[in-house]
Amino acid sequence: MPTVVVMDVSLSMTRPVSVEGSEEYQRKHLAVHGLTMLFEHMATNYKLEFTALVVFSSLWELMVPFTRDYNTLQEALSNMDDYDKTCLESALLGVCNIVQQEWGAAIPCQVVLVTDGCLGIGRGSLRHSLATHNQRSESNRFPLPFPFPSKLYVMCMANLEELQSTDSLDCLERLIDLNNGEGQIFTIDGPLCLKNVQSMFGKLIDVAYTPFHAVLKCGHLTSDVQVFPRPEPFIIDEEIDPIPKAINTEGDEVGPGITDDTEDENSANQIAGKIPNFCVLLHGSLKVEGMVAVVQLGPEWYGMLYSQADSKKKSNLMMSLFEPGPEPLPWLGKMAQLGPISDAKENPYGEDDNKSPFPLQPKNKRSYAQNVTVWIKPSGLQTDVQKILRNARKLPEKTQTFYKELNRLRKAALAFGFLDLLKGVADMLERECTLLPDTAHPDAAFQLSHAAQQLKVASTGASEYAAYDHNIAPLQTDFSGSSTERM
Repeated sequence: MPTVVVMDVSLSMTRPVSVEGSEEYQRKHLAVHGLTMLFEHMATNYKLEFTALVVFSSLWELMVPFTRDYNTLQEALSNMDDYDKTCLESALLGVCNIVQQEWGAAIPCQVVLVTDGCLGIGRGSLRHSLATHNQRSESNRFPLPFPFPSKLYVMCMANLEELQSTDSLDCLERLIDLNNGEGQIFTIDGPLCLKNVQSMFGKLIDVAYTPFHAVLKCGHLTSDVQVFPRPEPFIIDEEIDPIPKAINTEGDEVGPGITDDTEDENSANQIAGKIPNFCVLLHGSLKVEGMVAVVQLGPEWYGMLYSQADSKKKSNLMMSLFEPGPEPLPWLGKMAQLGPISDAKENPYGEDDNKSPFPLQPKNKRSYAQNVTVWIKPSGLQTDVQKILRNARKLPEKTQTFYKELNRLRKAALAFGFLDLLKGVADMLERECTLLPDTAHPDAAFQLSHAAQQLKVASTGASEYAAYDHNIAPLQTDFSGSSTERM
């Protein structure tokens, strides 16, 4: 997943730190040393990940946009200038803008905030931002939680004792809480020195940037693989106890089998072109044939492997995960029962490949198999309204059909919260009532006025007649009996 490194370049980061047996360092130098270590690790173990570098003080600046070139990132670390006071909120707002412009709001992202724990002073400081957090309008909301899935890691160029002497640690912990608890705060153990900074960034690497190595198996064929990004355990939300499920480091390919989420997978630690590689063979086969392969990740947990082009010259072997369970795709049936055609008594696809055993028909009729009102396009809504108006002009002969279509539209509008539609249709029916010709049946005017009044009541949502299960019944008039007899 992408990473945004947010570096504090305020004046407080220039405070000197005495390192024994060497020249005087600033906290900024310690931060640069730690980030250099992180970038070197990612260049070796996370080559496929994109990383951006943002610096901030009272304002923020994108130093390096998302890139896989870690040399550029390391060069940018040595070209940072010193600025004024700390304003963390503006930096977090900048991260929101950068990530959403590049990746949207669906791709998970890791944010590494490097600061010395100084929160700034006055308006714009983190204390001020948190104090006014509950008093803001929607247009001026605090940037946390981020509008995309994220984890916020705070790397403090200070030890725990220094942070606890003020309220800095409490404020930083509040940031993690505002991000739905996703993230962690790292502090320097002991005195401020290069060795302890390396140790702190080493802990970050262990938590967030440890390579995920696994073995892909298919029969007697095996291949070492590395997965980018590192898969997170999946929590099954049960009513009693949540059940975490983790991917086994040995994945079994089941066979050809379908879509979207992306996790890069690449062959690792083998000399290309010299050692036969099953992963390369599988990738090439799936790419040429345009097929996917089902892979087993653990007990009753499956996914699929497929080829996706990153550019005209480069493609990656991707892995998408299904939700855990024996039947993640209902139309495919139980995954454990899939097998080669040769095991079947007769070819399920027919001698001429003219039939298919899929999709399997569900035993229970699903709710989406019923006739429901769908207004994906404006034309669908227009058709339903026109159908009501056509029946309205044929009252009283079409009384039953008119109320059937009217109640169908009413229920859909209430379900979607589309109350303005009910007001609009009520106005249309009142207009139709005024346009009735002199030769129209007297019952038509009564029914149209009654239907319009009922729709207006439903649009307020404050009456028993506005209930979803309530149906508008035809108005009983002196003319209703004769018209019913004709029907």
